[in-house]
Amino acid sequence: MSSSIHLNALINQFRSQRPIRAGSLIISVFGDAIVPRGGKVWLGSLINVLEPLGLNQRLVRTSVFRLSKEENWLAAEQLGRRAYYSLTNQGRRRFDQAFKRIYVPAVQEWDGSWSLAVLSQVPAEIRQQVRDELQWMGFGAFGPTLMAAPHCDMLEVRNTLQELDALDSTILFETREGTQYSSKALRAQSRECWNLDQINDSYRSFLDRFRPVWQEMSNQKQLDPQECFIARTLLIHEYRKVLLRDPQLPAELLPSDWGGTAARQLCHNLYNLVCKASEQYISRSMETADGPLPPPSPSFYKRFGGLSDQ
Repeated sequence: MSSSIHLNALINQFRSQRPIRAGSLIISVFGDAIVPRGGKVWLGSLINVLEPLGLNQRLVRTSVFRLSKEENWLAAEQLGRRAYYSLTNQGRRRFDQAFKRIYVPAVQEWDGSWSLAVLSQVPAEIRQQVRDELQWMGFGAFGPTLMAAPHCDMLEVRNTLQELDALDSTILFETREGTQYSSKALRAQSRECWNLDQINDSYRSFLDRFRPVWQEMSNQKQLDPQECFIARTLLIHEYRKVLLRDPQLPAELLPSDWGGTAARQLCHNLYNLVCKASEQYISRSMETADGPLPPPSPSFYKRFGGLSDQ
């Protein structure tokens, strides 16, 4: 166990989950720690670094098998008796969509324009799948067949619809800049269709759990590399779970007590605090077929608007 009281509490909370969603945690580790350092890792390394979080060898092996054979997240390469894993092309696309939202410094400014998707002509057998993908990308349901987003990458939307064979049957609009984009009715509509109250509660729970860890670790004279890796992994894993339900609406559409801003700042602060020591732990604990993982790519240090060299 960790010498940190509050970090131990986080570890125990994670271990007590039933079921323990090992696959989701493994994807968090891949996206946060392995992708910036070449993207491939020996399975034995994963087993070793995840053991302190309550994931035994059998659970990790089973979860990695499912991620590769059933969910198409991971691809395996067998060299002798060792298996090495990396993200598939589909897994990389999912990673890019999800993780780039985590590390951006802030939500971009909004000019009041909207992107609209009308699904009335989408075949009924794939309509729900299209709705789910658009919601993943930040769209909200303004009606049974009308989806809307205050800002999005329309090229990404079109590519996603093309992959679903729904581009030709989806009607896409983009509105011009607006001046009444923060009206009372629009704020109320946003609160309802994106379930902002529930997301806000999740942000406040995240703050209550991770603030004590930040306070405790920021007062330590010397940080333990393994503890830093564990704190960083749980931080990103738990933040990701909330963030991927957050449409990241402009401030003009959010409740006045929105906890997402404070959660992002806390995540940045704690991540920056533990980053250097956690990278030391990754270097000595994770392997490829050629030895330790390569150093992080330069883009890694741009996360959250820039990581300090402590």
